[in-house]
Amino acid sequence: MSVSPSTRRVLAAVLAAGALVGAAAVPAAAHDDDRHGHRGRHSSIVIGDVQHDGRGRGRGRGRDSRALNREWVEVKNTGRHAVNLHGFTLTDRDGNRYRFNRLPLDGRSSVRVHTGSGRDTRTDVYQDRRHQVWDERDTATLRDDRGNIVDTETWGRRGHHDNHRR
Repeated sequence: MSVSPSTRRVLAAVLAAGALVGAAAVPAAAHDDDRHGHRGRHSSIVIGDVQHDGRGRGRGRGRDSRALNREWVEVKNTGRHAVNLHGFTLTDRDGNRYRFNRLPLDGRSSVRVHTGSGRDTRTDVYQDRRHQVWDERDTATLRDDRGNIVDTETWGRRGHHDNHRR
């Protein structure tokens, strides 16, 4: 079966156009998936370690600040450049919320958000609460200053946490 030269040219042009469209669509689809990921995969700000009391909220009443300060969530900057956490929020499953004031977090550094009271520094900030926040089974959610979820961390029964970012 013989095909005319003009038919070959048209077929070659159609195939080339299809290849260009297909090549352009693949990166767009990958970018679309990353953009809609709910854990802020491209953010350098993430939740690190979590230390919760694990004895239940009822026992948190009337506890001293030292005991409450042994309960904390670490927020890490895994990037090289400083990020100002002003307006970022950290919430638990029950809706308790801590809002960061102006806090530049240097690259490759972290800050612990303690439940109790204390003097804020570059490495430790305090929610000034009088009751336990983090339960034995809970989820910490970190949002940026626009309310977008940057990261979440969920942990279970025995104090270990299950990191769902990776």
